[in-house]
Amino acid sequence: MAIATIADIVPLTGENRIIVKHGLAGLSDVRNPGLRALLAAAGFRDRVPDAGEVAFRIAPAINASGRMDSAGQAVRMFLTNDPEEAAVIAQELFAMNQERQTAERAVVNAIFAQCAETPVADSDGALVFWGEGWHRGVVGIVASRVVNRFHRPAIVLGVENGVAQGSGRSIEAFHLLEALESMRELFTRFGGHAHAAGLTLPSAALEVFRERFRVYAAGRLTPEDMRPVVDIDAVVQLAELGDALWLALQQIGPFGMDNRSPLFAVTAVKLVSPPQVWKEKHLKVVVKQGTRTVAMKAWNMAERVHELSEMELLDVAFEIDRGWSGGWDLTAREFRAHEGRAVSANAGAGVGL
Repeated sequence: MAIATIADIVPLTGENRIIVKHGLAGLSDVRNPGLRALLAAAGFRDRVPDAGEVAFRIAPAINASGRMDSAGQAVRMFLTNDPEEAAVIAQELFAMNQERQTAERAVVNAIFAQCAETPVADSDGALVFWGEGWHRGVVGIVASRVVNRFHRPAIVLGVENGVAQGSGRSIEAFHLLEALESMRELFTRFGGHAHAAGLTLPSAALEVFRERFRVYAAGRLTPEDMRPVVDIDAVVQLAELGDALWLALQQIGPFGMDNRSPLFAVTAVKLVSPPQVWKEKHLKVVVKQGTRTVAMKAWNMAERVHELSEMELLDVAFEIDRGWSGGWDLTAREFRAHEGRAVSANAGAGVGL
């Protein structure tokens, strides 16, 4: 139940937080052969994963069969009493997840290449991308990547046999489902809510859809709406980071939806060396403040390597999380060029970066 609660991205508050906290502790003595095989395949033979590791390593493997093929394989893994069969299926699930990641990366690269040739303009209130053969199991994830990168509504569709099918993601200021309802005659089917939606339409209608979607968004969004604001819980110095802070954070976990991990910021730090691309899609960034030097991971930010390399001083928003060896690690969530501006507190919302 703990894994399902995390995978469904429900609020980790109240009884959900208690379920996850005790459920994760129970993963130290797993009896189900399928779950035991899944944990082993994910590299958790000798320790228990935390909520973040379940969300980003365990849950994607379970979901991969449904995205890339059929959810039946995951079901069979959990139902079998044969440890050897469970181990084989678990390896297949992780292979499928690798396939999903490859398909996702191909679509992301294609979209960002388009954006390099034709940069997103301030007047582009919403973005629509499509491509022949783009895997429909990854377009929702890719749409989230596009929204995170450009901070405006985005829809990504795969086209096959004259039919475009895909998913959209949005920002806080834009109700995605209402936008689609205003042009419902274009779609074969659609549905969703304020911040996520799925849709199907004839590929011949894509150009019309993109233009109407852009015009609709432009009439409702302001430039301020499309300027990302990262809510920071505290501005710190690199010298303050250590085991004591990490242990204190463990008392308020597990973290997830509506109980996010505290987000910290350091300002005016220097790059020690050029950012390094890792596994084709992530970055390793080493920064220095005073006499303290630290390394940070930056998931899914490989496309920003050249942008970061040109920054003399940076402001960095980051989380402190558990490293693979069991100690603490740093994960960067946003980088901005330091412009000498003061960072001020926003009432009830932390600090705006």
